[in-house]
Amino acid sequence: MAVLNSLSLLFSQKLTHSSSIPFPLFTSQSSPLSFNLTSKSVALSATPFHFSVAVGEDLPVDYGEWFPKRDPGDRRRAGILLHPTSFRGPYGIGDLGDEAFRFIDWLHDAGCSVWQVLPLVPPGRKANEEGSPYSGQDANCGNTLLISLEELVKDGLLTEDELPRPTDADHVDFSVVADLKDPLITKAAERLILSDGELKSQLEDFQRNPDISSCVWACALTANLISLTISLVLPFTFCSISFPDSWLEDAAYFAAIDNSLNTLNWYEWPEPLKNRHLAALEEVYQSKKDFIDIFIAQQFLFQRQWKKVRSYAREKGISIMGDMPIYVGYHSADVWANKKHFLLNRNGFPLLVSGVPPDAFSETGQLWDSPLYDWKAMEKDGYSWWIRRMRRAQDLFEEFRIDHFRGFAGFWAVPSEAKVAMVGNWKAGPGKSLFDAISRAVGKINIIAEDLGIITKDVVQLRKSIGAPGMAVLQFGFGSDAANPHLPHNHEPNQVVYTGTHDNDTIRGWWDVLKQEEKSNVQKYLSIHEENDIPWELIQAALSSVAQTAVIPMQDILGLGNSARMNIPATQFGNWRWRIPSSMSFDHLEDEATRLKVLLSTYGRL
Repeated sequence: MAVLNSLSLLFSQKLTHSSSIPFPLFTSQSSPLSFNLTSKSVALSATPFHFSVAVGEDLPVDYGEWFPKRDPGDRRRAGILLHPTSFRGPYGIGDLGDEAFRFIDWLHDAGCSVWQVLPLVPPGRKANEEGSPYSGQDANCGNTLLISLEELVKDGLLTEDELPRPTDADHVDFSVVADLKDPLITKAAERLILSDGELKSQLEDFQRNPDISSCVWACALTANLISLTISLVLPFTFCSISFPDSWLEDAAYFAAIDNSLNTLNWYEWPEPLKNRHLAALEEVYQSKKDFIDIFIAQQFLFQRQWKKVRSYAREKGISIMGDMPIYVGYHSADVWANKKHFLLNRNGFPLLVSGVPPDAFSETGQLWDSPLYDWKAMEKDGYSWWIRRMRRAQDLFEEFRIDHFRGFAGFWAVPSEAKVAMVGNWKAGPGKSLFDAISRAVGKINIIAEDLGIITKDVVQLRKSIGAPGMAVLQFGFGSDAANPHLPHNHEPNQVVYTGTHDNDTIRGWWDVLKQEEKSNVQKYLSIHEENDIPWELIQAALSSVAQTAVIPMQDILGLGNSARMNIPATQFGNWRWRIPSSMSFDHLEDEATRLKVLLSTYGRL
């Protein structure tokens, strides 16, 4: 009877939602209550208890309450795509200050449980990257332009009188913002370094974190005798000396050298710096120590503000979904400090670069120009570079999307001298061996596979083998036939559905230029006759999908047109600049929050 009572308690519990993060990677789905019929008895399996009842005999009196429990990982949910640079704010760019917390409150009020951001890395400031978070100068650093000056005042690192005069900028001008904010963030970092107290102690803890920094390397560089001896013995080695894992110091030294030399990329640096001779790095450490210390302190300030935002999001039941570009820029600390992991010639110049063949965005393909990984070398090294990168992502996000996931199965390789991407060819990627190594080293990670574009069978097999959800984009669904994978009836539960991504136009902008045939397809499929509220019709379609997660760009919630588009693929200028109009504040978007929450309730996403 005790066993029966335990079973009754186990299965009489009501289904509840959980705030735990879904998408368990490298774990199997839990099995439902099963009935195994035999000629003699019915075996009722309910882990961890088991018992049998003979055929035709009475079942326990509370048998009618033995309902299956929903796996918390199967929770349906929804969220918003909005990069922090797009927040309103007084200094030409959104930041990690009050507006970020207001947005989290708005998400909570709307019933959302996901906030997706674009990569938080510092956008490159050379070679016309134009603020792109997908052309970052370092894969692990944070974008210091997102640091809130008002938060620095609260920390006592700036004064109110030092804050610049507020500006009302409709779009982000990254060079103007950098000129305005960089000197003040530097000043705050200098004061932090010279200070005493709790904040300084936190900075020192940040520097001692083995997943971020390595004091061993800094100490080694100051050992003049060792460094000079090694550099004399091995002055011309291509890869120089292997240092302890230390992405923060790599980034700090790279920035110090880059700041002092007027070159387009590190390939043009003097040979001892280009190839990281210890004597040359020792000289950098001695002559640029203040710059290096300030760089590290600035990264701490970014980390501190971001962790504060993330902690508040957790309190409100919001999971922050990050974004990880598969590739890194050539002019980056990642390539400079890890040359052996990339396909470079003996002089350090890329042999092959990244891109994609002709697609819906470009008739000649997209030429991204990022150096390609030497996957064979990475495998021999146990994929240590990727493991370090995954650990960093886990430190910043609950889950994260990997951009261009298909590159792990097969990647498009273009000769570095090519002018267009269409002259490339496909090469085999690392496949599941990479994720097996990550699993062994890091454990469970929550990733979303961006599987858009040319998706071959091996990409699907790889994604499913690691249990990662893929993506569907409604804007891609109406230009072909009923088999189109982006149409809601073809969606899968283990998937994230979008009305559009950062690479798409807004729904309003898309609709305004959509061919009449596709418009008719949309109207027929969604059974709509009026066009006036087309963004919310697509939002409802996404939320009604069987896909476990639905993500809506904020521009679609606001019903904005083409001028609010974040990025146009295969173009270089005018992207990443959109900001929420100053006339719209989260405090005055109650109607949108209420409307969204009703839909989330209707489709079981609260």
